[in-house]
Amino acid sequence: MAETEMVIMVTGGTGLVGQAIRAVAEVEKGPNERWIFLSSKDGDLKNAAETRALFEKYKPTHVIHLAAMVGGLYRNMKYNCDFLRLNNAINDNVLDSCKEFKVKKVVSCLSTCIFPDKTTYPIDETMVHNGPPHHSNFGYSHAKRMIDIMNQVYHLQYGCMFTSVIPTNVYGPYDNFSLEDGHVLPGLINKIFTAKKNGTPFTVWGTGSPRRQFIYSRDLAKLMIWVLRNYNEVSPIILSVDEEAEVSIKEAAEMIIDAFEFKGEVIYDTSKSDGQYKKTASNAKLRKYLPDFKFTPMQQGIKETVNWFLENYESART
Repeated sequence: MAETEMVIMVTGGTGLVGQAIRAVAEVEKGPNERWIFLSSKDGDLKNAAETRALFEKYKPTHVIHLAAMVGGLYRNMKYNCDFLRLNNAINDNVLDSCKEFKVKKVVSCLSTCIFPDKTTYPIDETMVHNGPPHHSNFGYSHAKRMIDIMNQVYHLQYGCMFTSVIPTNVYGPYDNFSLEDGHVLPGLINKIFTAKKNGTPFTVWGTGSPRRQFIYSRDLAKLMIWVLRNYNEVSPIILSVDEEAEVSIKEAAEMIIDAFEFKGEVIYDTSKSDGQYKKTASNAKLRKYLPDFKFTPMQQGIKETVNWFLENYESART
């Protein structure tokens, strides 16, 4: 039995996606699977010796690599060099240790921000390196792109099975609900919570017209576990809801208003930038493998996320 044990180590295991994978793995754990969820408290992945020590300690056969230095738009713009250097260090240390310790498979998590700024839509997996990413977070984007390059060269030179997934906008419990650093949905959830508590208007930045594909963290977790077990291409795979499920920021805000039963005034502050109008991604590759996968309806996912936020407000990242 011990020979066939699958030891799956998850870096960044306490964040939004890591917590969702933990919840799904508890329910859908394979008979010979042992899951290990690491946080930054377990070791500094920017440090090669500390990274190696973690591999020595746990001897993983499989790795889901989520750990990264992340932040919202303004933090990215301010620290582009840090985002590039520190993420490159993390990724290099993790993948090198995976090679050294003969890890059978690695699934790293990328981001749709890696795609070229000037592109055609829908974007797909073949377009990753077709032009420079958006200037606002090009440090982070290039570090994430380099994971795909590293996956290819490790496969070519050493035969490693390292691959990656590209999720669209993820949301769910354990997100970062910070108004400064959080992404759009958790930021709106925190804003409306504050507006309802204080009896003030709920202000949405921009016109509300940009469109996005949102994937519930639990759905992403199920798909990432499927990738770990069944997807055997080195090239990345986009994990996204269908194109028809794309919604405007205004529609997303209205779902949050419904979830909170907010009856106050809603203001769209059009003096604030809208950002990119759309970033539509094609999930045709995913659908080729899993034509019948059912995504959580967004209203349900938002309601569950809002309920989690209200129940865990004291400990949530705000």
